[in-house]
Amino acid sequence: MSGVPTGSPGDLKSKDILSYVALGDSFTEGMSDHYPDSDSVPNGRYRGWADRVAEHLADHVPEVRYANLAIRGRLIAQIRDEQVPRAVEMKPDLITVCAGGNDIIRPGSDPDQVVEIFESMIADLRATGARVLIFTGFDTNWQPVMRHLRGKIATYNMHMRAVADKYGCDVVDVWSMKIFSDAHAWNWDRLHLSSEGHRRLALRVCEVLDIPVDGDWNEPWPPPAPRDWRAARQEDLHWAREFLVPWIHRRLTGRSSGDGVHAKRPTLERCDPPQSRDHH
Repeated sequence: MSGVPTGSPGDLKSKDILSYVALGDSFTEGMSDHYPDSDSVPNGRYRGWADRVAEHLADHVPEVRYANLAIRGRLIAQIRDEQVPRAVEMKPDLITVCAGGNDIIRPGSDPDQVVEIFESMIADLRATGARVLIFTGFDTNWQPVMRHLRGKIATYNMHMRAVADKYGCDVVDVWSMKIFSDAHAWNWDRLHLSSEGHRRLALRVCEVLDIPVDGDWNEPWPPPAPRDWRAARQEDLHWAREFLVPWIHRRLTGRSSGDGVHAKRPTLERCDPPQSRDHH
């Protein structure tokens, strides 16, 4: 598309005021990362890697204005229709986009068709002049129930990389981050990152954006606690009953976990760094 910028804007740290908008689904909404001062989810709001990235940015920029439009369960066409126009109106300096995962894991979905929508989104977002960062899909080899999806995810990843090259986007290659092949990175639902998984992903995003941070996203995990096959089997059965079966039921009935959920930060609001940086 002519007139679309092909290079990333300059150093984010050089700005006096930085605006950042995050788009996507549950991955970007922050499930299941609770805020450290609460055992519950205040007003249904999670923290997540995007909030953490905004906080890291606030360590280096005098004023960071941050919006997060992501809503759990959203399909890529919904993100295009509901979130992209609002992001374009805001004209931010930085936009992060993770979309298509909920489509790709559905039976019968076609990565070629999904990426057509993805490219239309990126074209509109880059036309604003914003720096745009995208994410590849996770490698599901560690998850026996979803291992069969690796081929579709890999195909979609290659398509997204081609789009990123065409429009000059930054890429966080989540597929290659082997730390996400460990149970420590995941909430017990095995569908969403743990708080530590979100923290490490935020460190990696900052590395790609050249934002100095303390901590190593690739630090080795502690060794797993020993458990016998009976305990592992019980955990698998509990997971299937509590998470896999309800997920399948929602797919069959056309419902979504995001029905009735609203964006947690629908407008650009000031984001301040936390008083003390937590490490867990």
